[in-house]
Amino acid sequence: MTTKHFLIIILCTLFSVGNAQNKLVPFNSPNLSYEGRVLDRSNAAELAWSGTTVSIQFKGKSMSALMQDLDTANYYNVIIDGKVAFKLHPDTTKHSYILASGLKYGTHNVELFKRTEWDKGKTLFYGFEISGNTRLLPPPTPMKRKIEFYGNSITCGYADEDSHGNSSPFGYCEDNYVTYAAITARHFHAQYSCISKSGIGIMVSWFPLIMPEIYDRLDPTDSTSKWNFANYRPDVVVINLFQNDSWIVNLPDNAQFKYRFGTKKPDASFIITAYKNFVASIRNKYPHASIICVLGNMDATRAGSPWPGYVEKAVQQLNDSKIYTHFFPYKNTGGHPDVAEQKAMATSLIAFIEKHIQW
Repeated sequence: MTTKHFLIIILCTLFSVGNAQNKLVPFNSPNLSYEGRVLDRSNAAELAWSGTTVSIQFKGKSMSALMQDLDTANYYNVIIDGKVAFKLHPDTTKHSYILASGLKYGTHNVELFKRTEWDKGKTLFYGFEISGNTRLLPPPTPMKRKIEFYGNSITCGYADEDSHGNSSPFGYCEDNYVTYAAITARHFHAQYSCISKSGIGIMVSWFPLIMPEIYDRLDPTDSTSKWNFANYRPDVVVINLFQNDSWIVNLPDNAQFKYRFGTKKPDASFIITAYKNFVASIRNKYPHASIICVLGNMDATRAGSPWPGYVEKAVQQLNDSKIYTHFFPYKNTGGHPDVAEQKAMATSLIAFIEKHIQW
């Protein structure tokens, strides 16, 4: 046996011993906590929607996760004890990722937060891995308040970390964690659910799906995969849609315009009815929730825009004292809202909720 072969055997043995010391806490363990719509694929949890999270509480010094991405564009925030530690870019091979190491021995919480939306792909989460004298602890008591958002790129956080014009389509520039939606949920110590997709509208989108066709899905890419609304009953629902509709209704040569409207542009009555019907469908799912119909901060709320008026008229016709309107001021800058502009929207929404809603 050569020295080279001897060293290879020793290294392989050490690697095997190290792996043997790791213990998988499977994705369906009662020690794990999830937020958002998560699909159980029998051997793994499938994470797709923006802002979906999985977390674990433990006593120890380190934590890893066994994951496999189904694309190359997804990113996660690794949050340790409530603070973002780093950005994780999972690979398309099943792989163990170190999330925390060298912590002071004691009680810790590690969370994976999905920064990117489902068009960037899905992630299979097999579970957390522990080693040494790490001891699992029961998950924290779930927060009592619950909030849910329905939105487009503004709510997703599309390009909010793009420093070159806030229009980059790449996943590493998108962070749902710093959106007005996630910030608002954290401010109120509320559970968070985010049903959003860049480019989507209520009547028409930049692609063949519209929000009324996907809002009730568990897997956003599967029309047969239906969400059980009894699993999550939000106290507050926020709807931020119509930005994309406001553009496409003026583009008669657009393929989706032709698909949805033919050759005739929708009139005000059609637009108001479409919005009213979607909000009514949310009310049907959540009969006791407060619903806030917001709009902005892109050019659907610029001076002279008719779209806030459409929303107001739809809400008036619903005649429901727990359905509100609130409009974010037009940001009057190019591209999508950046981190600072997202924070400004959060400040505005938080103030509105504190003034108008008891929960």
